Amino acid sequence: MTDLAQKTDLAAEQQRRGPFSDFFYRLLREKPLGLLGAVIIALFVLVSVFADNLAPDPEQKQDVTRRLQGSSFKHPLGTDHTGRDFLSRNIYGARQSLLVGFAATAVAVLVATVLGGLSGFIGGRFDLVIQRFVDAWLAFPGLLLLMTVMSIVGTGVLQIIIVLGLVFGIGNSRVIRGAVISIKENVYFEAARAIGSPGWRTLLRHVLPNVFAPIIIIFSITIGAVIITEASLSFLGFGLPLNVPSWGGLLSREGRRYMQVAPWLAMWPGIFLTVVVYSFNMFGDAVRDLLDPRLRGGEG
Repeated sequence: MTDLAQKTDLAAEQQRRGPFSDFFYRLLREKPLGLLGAVIIALFVLVSVFADNLAPDPEQKQDVTRRLQGSSFKHPLGTDHTGRDFLSRNIYGARQSLLVGFAATAVAVLVATVLGGLSGFIGGRFDLVIQRFVDAWLAFPGLLLLMTVMSIVGTGVLQIIIVLGLVFGIGNSRVIRGAVISIKENVYFEAARAIGSPGWRTLLRHVLPNVFAPIIIIFSITIGAVIITEASLSFLGFGLPLNVPSWGGLLSREGRRYMQVAPWLAMWPGIFLTVVVYSFNMFGDAVRDLLDPRLRGGEG
């Protein structure tokens, strides 16, 4: 009786707080590492948004008289091989990396939702054809496939957003498909079909709201992988153009060429990339644990 009363009080308290405030309350209480990751992500997002105001040298002027200088009060992270302030380069690199990360992940979630949702909802031969296509797509080596496609479509921000969104979206479509198939087994789904509800209305009113949690989980977990993939492609020369600063590009160009004489050129982009991807992974794991009751251990 006591356990039932505690559960009732907990449910009432959650309703008073609301869904969003309850989520952040549980994030603070149960997942402190996830909260730390969210704070770090928010800081990097603010830095990328206000890059023009925070960068010591927004114009990134070249001055060969100050090339490869170490850390100083005027240049906290030193200068690169052309004399540009390296802190400014990394701040603008954060803007590009996060822009590609968020945009490509949004495309990936859209592709996964449409492809996986329709495949699981329609079923039959359509589902069979889609799943065999996904099997064939996943059979190719990921990095080799990305390099091949990028060499065809060319380098650019829009190109890499679309390509990464398609690649990660097709792979994650199976998660949405599995969630939709499980929803089709529920009584309310059969009731909607029994009263003659059109397929599009059933899909919008009964299926999509119930796969919203997996969609959020896919977004939070995928974005870190997207950022590291973009950095890998930029490092190999298949990502963003040379005139667009990104952490992967900084590692590939001045970082790799002048690593021995100016190690900070490779150290700082690598540190920023590691911290951001780690923060996204920690936050994504926390979101998954909080939204999926099967992953809460004894509390589920």
